[in-house]
Amino acid sequence: MKLEKLGPEFTVCKLTSLEGVRLGEFCFLGRTDEEISLVCPTQETPENTTHRDGGWRGFRITGQLEFSLIGILSRISGILAGEKIGIFAVSTYNTDYILVKEENFERALDALAKSGYEITG
Repeated sequence: MKLEKLGPEFTVCKLTSLEGVRLGEFCFLGRTDEEISLVCPTQETPENTTHRDGGWRGFRITGQLEFSLIGILSRISGILAGEKIGIFAVSTYNTDYILVKEENFERALDALAKSGYEITG
């Protein structure tokens, strides 16, 4: 399975409203009855955040995953848990995106490569 590194540094934040949100090339927006959460490139973080956590780097599983596939994210998170690397995962219709803190990024990719994943980007 191939993993593709993503370029920007990301920030995970909680917003007071959707005002100022820029839906750029990479942006993950979640809205529930309790909160509005946004994952975006750090330089695109809106000012109306109540909480923010920067310094995340990411990669995605290359290609479109079938909904019938089981355990893909579980296997990746298990490998990284074994290395004591926390993740922030986001799933889209096509695939899964995994974010790790900047200081763990290369170590995470090395662990995944040693487990048979091909890393591109």
